[in-house]
Amino acid sequence: MVDVLKSFLFIAFELLVLFFFISFIIGLVQGYIPYEKIESKLAGKNKLIAAFFALFFAFITPFCSCSTIPFVVNMLRNKIPFSIVMVFLFASPVLDPTILTIMGVVLGWKVTIIYIVITAILSLIIGFALEALGFERFVKNVMISGFETKTKTFDIRFALTETMNLMKSVFPYLLIGAAIGAVIHGLVPTEWIATWFGHDAWWLIPIAAIVGIPLYIRLSSMIPISQVLILKGMALGPVMAMMISSAGASLPEVVLLKSIFKKELVIAFVVSVISMSTISGFVFYLI
Repeated sequence: MVDVLKSFLFIAFELLVLFFFISFIIGLVQGYIPYEKIESKLAGKNKLIAAFFALFFAFITPFCSCSTIPFVVNMLRNKIPFSIVMVFLFASPVLDPTILTIMGVVLGWKVTIIYIVITAILSLIIGFALEALGFERFVKNVMISGFETKTKTFDIRFALTETMNLMKSVFPYLLIGAAIGAVIHGLVPTEWIATWFGHDAWWLIPIAAIVGIPLYIRLSSMIPISQVLILKGMALGPVMAMMISSAGASLPEVVLLKSIFKKELVIAFVVSVISMSTISGFVFYLI
């Protein structure tokens, strides 16, 4: 138990320090981002350019899967094309800039860059595919009042306040991830993980993608868990599949989506997240 406690304290301290400083820097940078201009680009006639702006908007908005819902409703209210809204919905929870930076430090920049490219491309493909298949007709006529996007200015105090607020929301998940990682590191035998999850069995990837959704583990929690699992011998494909599915969708988000989407689109969303996770897992499996 002493080793587990030491591992927990080390992992938790490392993640908290990284998260605080990276969040603060991003908070300062966000003061220069013209959100109104981005929204106008999202509504532009060239959907491909608008889709790339949706990816950029997803990257600069550090939200979990549930937190994207008010933005999605606001975008639909402002008549943003359905495909662009879907690109943002899929990309936002998996392209958190703070978590991606931590991922690069913890899991390596090669893995992180591949992760960014895969999730961005698949978000684009799925967003446009859902529109092409006519799923826009399954959006309910629902609006959320009291939501407003404001322009921020460069302000150290504002960046610090935003960082502390973000820390409060993420802190429990960081501790949970560090605790699980420490337990796996200290108590689960390396040979057991290597034997059952370290081999190149393709069927582990879709299973990991499906299992990740009901777990509702944020990326901030999954990174330390993934690091330990990989060090213990678990194959990278299943790890990344579970990471993406747990970040891309969750049971609370599905419940929220049911209030603005009809069941056909909710089912399509869940299937799309599982598909994105599985395909990403196979890419890492082949690499």
